Amino acid sequence: MMTAERKPVLVVLSGAGISQESGIRTFRDGDGLWEDHDVMEVATPEAWVRDPELVLRFYNARRRQLDGVRPNSAHRALAELESHFDVRIVTQNVDDLHERAGSTQVFHLHGELRKVRPEDDPGMDDRCTVTVGSEAVPGPDVVMGDVDARGVQWRPHVVWFGEAVPMLEPAAETVAQADALLVVGTSMQVYPAAGLVHFAPSDCPVTMVNPDSDAIAGFESVVTEFILAPASEGVAEWALRIRERFD
Repeated sequence: MMTAERKPVLVVLSGAGISQESGIRTFRDGDGLWEDHDVMEVATPEAWVRDPELVLRFYNARRRQLDGVRPNSAHRALAELESHFDVRIVTQNVDDLHERAGSTQVFHLHGELRKVRPEDDPGMDDRCTVTVGSEAVPGPDVVMGDVDARGVQWRPHVVWFGEAVPMLEPAAETVAQADALLVVGTSMQVYPAAGLVHFAPSDCPVTMVNPDSDAIAGFESVVTEFILAPASEGVAEWALRIRERFD
């Protein structure tokens, strides 16, 4: 039952599949390329050292692409649940579609496309990040020579392959507080993010929404309900069941 004292905590683990329905491509589809780039050329610390201009151009293009897409019905359905629930989104996505749909508690495990940080900062202190388009980084693009007050080059505020995931511990603490957990748009194949589902309380129902029936492989003992559907359909179905469960 929902009470005035405490709203049930709904935690959502979201991945690329939910944004894909808005038109954002994922490198895990098809040929393994991310917008026609080998991820090793644009999403590793080594790539940044080897060719920072290429890396900046790539993320500038992704940022411009983001301006041309909109949140879809799955994003909006999750945001609408905030009127009755304490909804916390833990996303592997670097886009801002959850926020633009209206969600107010979003944990970005892998960073944020619209932000940059000094290249000597490991991403542990969010106070060092700035938004592209701000006074510090007017944009719209970030180029070599754009530096902070110390003269240190700005880099994308994105967790690259081989880097630590600073938000992992706060995300695990959030999952541990869930009254219901939803896994949507992710095949749960990328660790350590995939391990978050195991932090859910033992009595917490875990629902997975995915159009691929094989997505549940390896998580059969954890997932209590599997909805075989794309995010836009599956999230709506889950939201309806959640309202009925806690009514």
